[in-house]
Amino acid sequence: MQAELNRRITIMKNLVNVLVIISFALLFTSSKPDKSYYNELYRPQFHFTPEKNWHNDPNGLVYYDGEYHMFYQYNPKGNEWGFIHWGHAVSTDLVHWEHLPIALYPDENSEDKEYCTAFSGSAIVDEKNILGKQEGEVKTLVAFYTSQHCGQRIAYSTDKGRTWEKFEGNPIIPYDKTDDARDPKVVWHDPSQSYVMVLYRKTSEDDKSKGISFYTSKNLTNWEYKSHVYGFYECPDLIPMQVTNRPEEIKWVLFDGDGSYLIGNFDGEKFTPETAKMPGDFGKNYYATQSWSNIPQEDGRILQIAWMRGGSFPDMPFNGQMTFPAELTLTKFNFGYKVTRKPVEEIALLHDKHYSWENEKLIPGINQNIVKKVKGDCLHITGEFDLKSCSNFGFYIRNSKKETGTELMYDVRRGTLSILGVSAPVAPVNNKISLEILIDRASIEVYVNGGQTVISNCFTPDEGAENLTLFCSGGEIIVDKLDIYKMNSAWNSDK
Repeated sequence: MQAELNRRITIMKNLVNVLVIISFALLFTSSKPDKSYYNELYRPQFHFTPEKNWHNDPNGLVYYDGEYHMFYQYNPKGNEWGFIHWGHAVSTDLVHWEHLPIALYPDENSEDKEYCTAFSGSAIVDEKNILGKQEGEVKTLVAFYTSQHCGQRIAYSTDKGRTWEKFEGNPIIPYDKTDDARDPKVVWHDPSQSYVMVLYRKTSEDDKSKGISFYTSKNLTNWEYKSHVYGFYECPDLIPMQVTNRPEEIKWVLFDGDGSYLIGNFDGEKFTPETAKMPGDFGKNYYATQSWSNIPQEDGRILQIAWMRGGSFPDMPFNGQMTFPAELTLTKFNFGYKVTRKPVEEIALLHDKHYSWENEKLIPGINQNIVKKVKGDCLHITGEFDLKSCSNFGFYIRNSKKETGTELMYDVRRGTLSILGVSAPVAPVNNKISLEILIDRASIEVYVNGGQTVISNCFTPDEGAENLTLFCSGGEIIVDKLDIYKMNSAWNSDK
C-alpha cells in the first residue's frame, strides 16, 4: 500500500515538474517579440501603418493625459478605398503606436437607411465641459467629422478615447449637396473666446468657388458662417504660430489639403493673407496634413503629420502609410516668412548603430565612397556639405551590386535637389547644403537646410538592396559633418 502511494507521489511530482518546465518555456517564448510581425518587405519600420487594409487621411489628432491620439480614414473590409471608418492608435512618444479598436463607424440616416461613411475631421479636449458629457475628472474628447451626404457631425468620448458616442443633436451643420462640405478642423480663438471651424466647401455650384469657409461657435453645437477664402481644396488646418526670431509676433497659417499654405492674420472671423500661397512639400506623396491639438504649453511644439498618398505597397496586407511626425516652425528670413519642418526629436529613440564623419574631402574620380560600410534598409542621415567647386553631389540610396538604387542629387548650377522624378529649388546657405534624410522600407523623406524645403516620396526598392553611396562630380566637396544611424523598428524591439 505504501509502495503504491510512493509511486503515485513520484508520478505527481514528475508531472508538476513537467508543467513547470512547460510554463517557463511558454513564458519565455511569449515574452520574445514575433520577428515576423510588421516585418514584411515593404512594411515601414518607423512610419505608421495599420496592421492591415486601406488607410488614408490622419484625423482627430489630439493630445490628452500623456497620449497622442491619431485617428485615420480606414476601410476594415479591404485594401481599397471605401466604406470609411475612423481607425485609432495612441502613442506616448510619437514613435511607438498602440492599435486600438475602430473609433467611428458610418452613420445611419433615419430617413433612407443609407449608411453615411465617416469622412475626415478633427478633435479637441472639452476642457470646460461645454458639451456637458464629462464623467468624473476625465475630460471629454470631442471629434468633429464629415458624415458623407449626412452633414458635419460630433462624436464624444468620456473614457480617454476608448469608446465613442454619437452626439444626439447631429448634424451640427446639415448636408448641402451644392456646397460639398467636408473635413472640419476646430480650433480655439482666445481673443474672441470662441471656437472656430475651418471647413472645405463651395459657396456655389461653380467649382471656382472651392475654398475654406470659417464658422464660429460658443457651445460647439451651433455654428455660424462668417467668411470664405477661395483657392483651397480639402483637409484644411488653421494654426497660430509664433515667429521664431520675432517672439513677440504671432501669425496665422492656413493650410490646404496638399500642405501648401498662406501666412496672414485672423481676427476670429476672417483670414487676411499677407503672402502668396507657398508649397509645403515638393514630393509626390504628401497629402491631408493635420496638426495635433491640445499640446501642453510646456512642450509648445506644433506637431504635424500627413498621409503619403499614392504610395505603392506590392503584395502587402495594408495599403498606405503616414509621414513621420514633424515639428513646424515659422521664421522671418531675408526673403520673407516661411514655415519650416523637421522630424520630431523623438526619432532618436530608434537610433541604432552610429556612423560619423567630419571634415572629409571628396574628389571626383577617386573611389572614396566614405559611407560604403553603411548597410541597411532603414536609415536616418544628417549632414552638412560645403559645395566648394563641385557641379553636383548626392547619394545613391538602397543600391546593390546590380542596381544603382535611387539617386538623390543636388545640381549646383541649376540650384535644384532631385529625387524620384521630382525637383525642388534649393539655394545654398554660405555655399553649404544641409540634408536630413529618413529612409524607410517604402519611403524617403528629405529635409533641406533646416526644413526650409521638404520632399516626401514613396518608393519600392529591390529586395536585399541595402547599400549607400555618397558621390560628387565636377569638383570637390567638403563633408563638414555627416551622421548616419541605422534605425530600429518601432514595432519589434528585437529586430
